[in-house]
Amino acid sequence: MPDPTRFAGQTVIVTGAARGIGEGIATRFAADGAKVLLVDLIPEVEETAARLGQKAFTCDVTARGAGEAIAKAALAAFGRIDVLVNNAGIGGSKKLLDSDDDLIERIIDTDLSAVLRVTRAVVPHLPQPGGRIVNISSTFGLTGYPGTTAYAVAKAGIAQFTRQLSGELGPSGIRVNAVAPGVIQTPMTMAHRENPFYMRVVVDPIPLERMGEPADIAGPVAFLASEDAAFVTGVVLPVDGGYLAARHGKL
Repeated sequence: MPDPTRFAGQTVIVTGAARGIGEGIATRFAADGAKVLLVDLIPEVEETAARLGQKAFTCDVTARGAGEAIAKAALAAFGRIDVLVNNAGIGGSKKLLDSDDDLIERIIDTDLSAVLRVTRAVVPHLPQPGGRIVNISSTFGLTGYPGTTAYAVAKAGIAQFTRQLSGELGPSGIRVNAVAPGVIQTPMTMAHRENPFYMRVVVDPIPLERMGEPADIAGPVAFLASEDAAFVTGVVLPVDGGYLAARHGKL
C-alpha cells in the first residue's frame, strides 16, 4: 500500500511516464511522497503530471543530449536526483526476416541505447552512496517469443545492463535493479491482446489467470527503490503472474 512518508524529500525521474506502466510508476512514487519528474515524448505527459501535482518534461529520450537535458530539468525543478526509472520504450517488433533496418534501429535505440545514454548522464547527479536506478526489462527479454526479435533483444540487453551496472556502481553505493513485466494492460499491448495466438500462448498459461495492471509493476519498482531493498542490487525481477516460473495450459 502507498506510504506518503516512504520517499518524502526524495526526487524521482520516470521516463515514458505519460501513460501505461510509466504513468503507474509515477503515480505510485507520488503517492509515496516523492517529487517526480515525468518524462515523455508525447504532450499528454503534461496532463498526467498536472493530475499528480508533479513536474513534466517533454523529451525524446533517443535524441542526442536527452540524458543531460533530463538531468538538468530535474535539478532545476527539485535541486537533486535520488532515483532514475528507465521505463520509456516502444513495441512494434516483428520477426527478424520481416524487420527492415529502420525498424531494428528504432527499437534498439529507444529500448536499449537510449537507456544507456540517459543513465550515463544522470548517474553523476545521484547521491553516492544512496542513488538508485530501476530499469524496465520484459519477460520477452528473458525467454523467447516468436515475432518480437528486436524488442526481445533490446529487453535482454536491459537485463544484462542492469547486472553489469550493478557491479560498476556498487562500490559507489548506487543500487541498480530491474523489473521484467509480463503481459500488462496498457495501450502498447492492446494490439497483441487482440491476437488470438498471443492470448492462447502468452496470456492463457499465466498461473494467476489474469493480465497485469500498471499498478502491479509500480509496487515492485517502488520496493526496489526503497530502503526495504537496501541490500538488493543486480536483480532482474519478473512480475508476470508466474508465467516464466510455471506457465501451463488449462486443465
